[in-house]
Amino acid sequence: MKILIVDDEAPARERLKRLCEEIGKVQVAGEAQSGPEALEMAQRLAVDVILLDIRMPAMDGIEVARHLAAMPEPPAVIFVTAFDQYALDAFDAQAVGYLLKPVRREKLQSALHSAQRLTRPQLGELAGMAPLAGARKQIAVRVRDRLKLIPLADIQYFLAEQKYVTIKHLHGADLIEEALKSLEDEFADDFVRVHRNALVALHAIDSVHRTQDGQLEVLIKNSNEKLTVSRRLAAELLRKLRG
Repeated sequence: MKILIVDDEAPARERLKRLCEEIGKVQVAGEAQSGPEALEMAQRLAVDVILLDIRMPAMDGIEVARHLAAMPEPPAVIFVTAFDQYALDAFDAQAVGYLLKPVRREKLQSALHSAQRLTRPQLGELAGMAPLAGARKQIAVRVRDRLKLIPLADIQYFLAEQKYVTIKHLHGADLIEEALKSLEDEFADDFVRVHRNALVALHAIDSVHRTQDGQLEVLIKNSNEKLTVSRRLAAELLRKLRG
């Protein structure tokens, strides 16, 4: 069993590493001190289990778990934290375990045993069972051999094309393998569906106008891009813009 330890504090990482060595039959494949680093290492090392701190700067453990759940073969997540108020969010994020610091060896061993019993297909099914707690603040995109994080504030729209979704953002465009419907559900407060294949950020809409044939279009800020609005979705678009 390959394990990745994620914590922004070195003493906490060292303690977990020592406990894993005492338990035996597990391999600590790596250590990460931030959420973005954890995501990159999780994919590169193909780990089975992540021991994940929750309170970290820049990207907390709950958001890291959201990104992990979107992987084709997600690792099992065991949250390790000093704060018990995150338990509900942790299990909404499909964690297979939740350990309070300071971690006791028998508790860690039990959590690892539970994680070991889950197959990769089971983990994938678990990750898709229920909505995860809170919306992500960034979208993780795999670009060749590295992971790129796109802030939600930079995203202008999502466009579904066959099996991929194109993210159009302030610095270009990237492809992800996520369903447009799940993105719509997650970011319902900040995005609006304008067409069956297009989800637009409210902050990115410069204006809405009608074409000569009466069709609505949205103009994207700081660009010449226009997206057609489905007649079925026009009322919801206007409601959100007014509200």
